[in-house]
Amino acid sequence: MDNSLLRSRAWVEVDLDALSHNIDDMKTNMPKDCGIMAVLKSNAYGHGAKPIAERLYTLGVNFFAVACLAEAIELREVVPYADILILGYTSHKFAQYLNENNFIQSVFDVKQAKALESSGYKIRIHIAIDTGMHRYGFDPEDMSDIESVFQFDNLKVEGTATHFASADSLIDDDVKFTKGQMDKFMEVVNALRGKGIDAGKLHAQSSYAIYNHPDMKCDYVRPGIMLYGVQSQNDETKIKTNLKPILSVKAIVSQVRWIKAGETVSYSRVYTTEEPIKLVSVAIGYADGIPRHMTGKDGVGGMCIINGCKLPIVGRVCMDTLLVDATELENVEAGDVATLIGRDGDEVIHCEEVAEVSGTITNDILSRLGIRLPRIYV
Repeated sequence: MDNSLLRSRAWVEVDLDALSHNIDDMKTNMPKDCGIMAVLKSNAYGHGAKPIAERLYTLGVNFFAVACLAEAIELREVVPYADILILGYTSHKFAQYLNENNFIQSVFDVKQAKALESSGYKIRIHIAIDTGMHRYGFDPEDMSDIESVFQFDNLKVEGTATHFASADSLIDDDVKFTKGQMDKFMEVVNALRGKGIDAGKLHAQSSYAIYNHPDMKCDYVRPGIMLYGVQSQNDETKIKTNLKPILSVKAIVSQVRWIKAGETVSYSRVYTTEEPIKLVSVAIGYADGIPRHMTGKDGVGGMCIINGCKLPIVGRVCMDTLLVDATELENVEAGDVATLIGRDGDEVIHCEEVAEVSGTITNDILSRLGIRLPRIYV
């Protein structure tokens, strides 16, 4: 496709040099001799898993984590020699794919382990320990079940992991809970070691734990959202981050016109003009991943930048279009570029701001960005 066509309506720009910067920032805060397991689930949080993996691999990252088998198969095309861990469930019916692609499968309980064992295929696995998240994993008290997995002929245990429920919080009770999770995890690991069982490579720290709990020592950290220079929300971290957002969302202005005072704008008529306004239509909407409710109950909320001027989005976001009050902007016309996330001139809109006004987190905003938006790597 002609590159200019990629910018004909709405698109995402991804700065791969900023990704390199973020890796360097993380490395300065990681424990010594600790590796990076880059989490690229949900199309690398909307950034494009394949190009992100290719760049990370050139930076020395050779371990990746995804959510499911389909994501792993797609990633294997561009990193044929990297380790790829599937964090989610894979049925034993697809054990052949795990074997043929040299994937590593997370195992949550004995029933799953037995089913994979019965497939007859040699499969690399990591054992997931539930220390308080309660999403999935072995109960730390069921040591006999955990130990039994190491006895299977077809399953090769190469690692043991857990996941923190509130590592993003610096509230005393949450910090205590996170440390308690790590203590439970290490109790399991040490119990295995005490019986001469090698628990393999250990990993527990996701993005926030890298900056809030840097004293925890495992073999790998599992950065997700912060790889992309974004925090889940406007949080403080124990160690100040120096991350750069790598993604921008942009769209074309499709119409400019004046609307009289007292007119309602967009669906449900939640926004009414109090005076004449210059109304700008922008060619992007909720089908592209822009939250429909980002303008709130009264029809005013999110912002965008046009020609270096930050302007309010008004009325309900439509499927393919959103509307902007550009009254204060003297020069604007169809074909101009509107920035929904990113920088234009001296103005910038952070993904954290979009998430906050939409009542969600950045992980949600980024991973919902639609396939209709071409990704352009700069």
